[in-house]
Parts: sequence; structure tokens; C-alpha cells
Amino acid sequence: MNENASKSSLLQTDDLSTATIEALFEDAHLFLDGSFHKHLEHKLIITLFFENSTRTRSSFEVAAKRLGASVVHLDVAKSSTSKGETLYDTAANLDAMGPDAIIIRHANAGVPLAVSQHVKASVINAGDGAHAHPTQALLDLFTIRQHFGAHHIKGKKIAIVGDIKNSRVANSNIELLTRFGLEVILVAPPHFMPDTHLRHTYHLQDVIDEVDIIMSLRTQTERHSQQAYASLEDYARDYCITQKLIGERDIILLHPGPVHRNIDIDDAMLADPRSKVLDQVRNGVAVRMAVLKHLISKQ
Repeated sequence: MNENASKSSLLQTDDLSTATIEALFEDAHLFLDGSFHKHLEHKLIITLFFENSTRTRSSFEVAAKRLGASVVHLDVAKSSTSKGETLYDTAANLDAMGPDAIIIRHANAGVPLAVSQHVKASVINAGDGAHAHPTQALLDLFTIRQHFGAHHIKGKKIAIVGDIKNSRVANSNIELLTRFGLEVILVAPPHFMPDTHLRHTYHLQDVIDEVDIIMSLRTQTERHSQQAYASLEDYARDYCITQKLIGERDIILLHPGPVHRNIDIDDAMLADPRSKVLDQVRNGVAVRMAVLKHLISKQ
């Protein structure tokens, strides 16, 4: 457990015990079935996104509203942070309004933790730099269990493919999936491969016949200090997940989004039943409902 984290915050996956995650998933299954009440009625949630987001922000907002909470989104471009107000003063001012939770995304690693130390509200990390994205990893694990069965994932092999070095999604998934007994294999070109103790290769073809799951990642060009490829098409020649590559293999495909079509995954594979990308989006709402209920209900 992260001893620096607030007990009612979610900053990285190891803030949650395995038992707590199992309880969250029980709730998420109920929520998927439409079995939910206004658990968070009269609660206030603020979303604070310093980076662009479609899936994560909308997923959290739908989750909160389904549970009866009020949601206020702070438009960072029009907020006082654009006038020079420090992040900590912004946090203090928001905290003075009495929110029950603040959901924050920031380009710099560690910002959600720092904010959590200045507010009374629960803080949920919706992605900080290349550090962590805990709810994405939770929904990914939930989707894998949904497909294989909760008691049949131990020993399954997952290849995480792409810009791993700059990926907060990869970091969170490595911790969480290995904890639940999956074998994580990293596949990336040398300049996208982090220093790692995990099994790794530069060629997906090396492991394609043994993996059960492929998680493709977006190439995070906004985090690159210099251009790694002449074009994304050059990258795609080696790392795009195509229907030709997968063939008839019994492999499921995940992606945290947004998908660069025909760069990360080709059109045919996205339309293939083995692609679970839209299942991830659907499951993300239910998992985030469970997280919000867990964190806010115990305040």
C-alpha cells in the first residue's frame, strides 16, 4: 500500500488491496446489470483535467451521475490557473467548496498525490504523466476476467505492445495484472522499452503463438523529446495489430484509447469479435461507479 496516499484516495493500483478489488468488481457486475441506486445522492464531485480526455472524463461523469452525484467540471483553460494561480491554491479553493471527490488528470507525475495532501476530499488519479492510471488498469483487469472467468486468468499471458516507456497505462497494468497472476510480456522497439525485469522482446512475432491477450498502446508523441520515427506509418509496419498478424489465433485485443486506426490496430481487427475495446469502455463506467461508491461512501 502507498503509505503517503490518503486512505480515501486512489492514486495508484497498489492503494487497493486484492480483497478490495474483488469487492469493487462485485459491485461493478451489479452496476453492469443495471442494479444500482442513488448511492451518492447529495454528493459533489469535481473533475479537474489538465490534459485532454474523452473516455476517462466522460466515463467518470456518467458513473457519478448514475449514482446520483452532482458533477462540476473545472475548465482549466478558463480557470485561474491560466492567470498564474498555483495548483495548490486551486486545490485549496476547490476544497473550500466542500467536494466529496476530486478527479484529476495532469501531465506531471505526482500531481494527484500532492493535491491529495492539500484537500479533505477523496482524490482519484485519472492519469498523471507517464506514472499511473489506476482506474484504466482496473477496467482492463475486469474485462479480462469477464472474458476468461475470474478463476481462469492465472497464468494467462498478455503482451503489452507499443510505447511502453511513456505509458501510465502500462505501469498500472504491470502492477495489477502480475498481482492477479498474469504473465506480462513487453513488446516495443528499443527506444520505447523501459528498463525492466519483465520478459521483453522487440518483435511481436516472437510471442504471438503463446499469448492469450494483446494490449496495444497509443504512441505518445506528445511525450517524446525527439521524433523516433519518420512517420507513424513506419512504426505501424512493425507494431500495428492486424487481422493478418492475429490470423485464427484465440487472442483477445485490448486498447486504452484513443486508438490510432491502422497505426495501433487495423480497421479489420477493430471490427473483429476478439477486439474488446468497446467492452473496455462499457466496463469502465461500471468499474468507476464502484470506485466512486467505495471511496465516497466510507467518508
